Amino acid sequence: MQTACTRTVDVAIPLPHLLKPDLATMAPSQDELKRVAAHRAVELVESGMVIGLGTGSTAAHALDRIGDLIRSGALRDVVGIPTSEWAAARAAGAGIPLSDLNAHPVVDLSIDGADEVDPAFNLVKGRGGSLLREKMVEGASRRFVVIVDDSKLVPRLAASGLAVPVEIIPFGWALTLRRLQSLFDGVPSFNLKLRTASVDAKSTAFDENGSELEPFVTDNKNYIADLFFENGIHGDLRVISDALLRITGVVEHGLFLGLASSVVVAQKDGAVVVKDNEATSNGI
Repeated sequence: MQTACTRTVDVAIPLPHLLKPDLATMAPSQDELKRVAAHRAVELVESGMVIGLGTGSTAAHALDRIGDLIRSGALRDVVGIPTSEWAAARAAGAGIPLSDLNAHPVVDLSIDGADEVDPAFNLVKGRGGSLLREKMVEGASRRFVVIVDDSKLVPRLAASGLAVPVEIIPFGWALTLRRLQSLFDGVPSFNLKLRTASVDAKSTAFDENGSELEPFVTDNKNYIADLFFENGIHGDLRVISDALLRITGVVEHGLFLGLASSVVVAQKDGAVVVKDNEATSNGI
């Protein structure tokens, strides 16, 4: 695996409440950190660009900011490629013109959040269920900027103990789960479950009545298998990625390897650190 080279830039972006002396000791909320990171990333958007529009609570701040800049006239002739039906609706509400990969197979810049980021700029994404379209759009991008708060930084992927999602087709889903289980036989404390509509994807607890619940359905009409690793994923991530994709019934997984060009990290004090991955090359 190629080692990522990084260039780090510290940019202090004050948060409004930190400017008030009486509230100076208050830490910004996680949502405020997401907003700061998103606004920093949107500074990279230029008029005339084709933009990949991410999905989730962090990406929402970027979509809203792009919409504000379009309405003010600061951005013109931009086109957005949404990574989900949710992103399409949010972007349309913000006034962002939309298109798709058929019309624009090369994306200038994608901005999206991540569930986890490791030191080599590898990601876990898709706990919201949009991993397939996210990977298609972000893999077609000349530059992919990830926006996170520092709680998303991990020493290795899946080290948070939260789910690594795998999108699977509904037909024969139980067989696919058995094959996924077999792939990780011998991995201590590994478990997996089919995501259901009423199960929080960020929970590691099993629901004993899960088989009676409706499966979670993605925008592509597929199901999600959530994989849990107690101590993170050990071993060659690309080998594991290839093994997952060789299982018949697996559509895609939430390991985003070698795709991130930069990571914008909002720290607890409101400062923003921009880390550039000089090893990124997706052939675009």
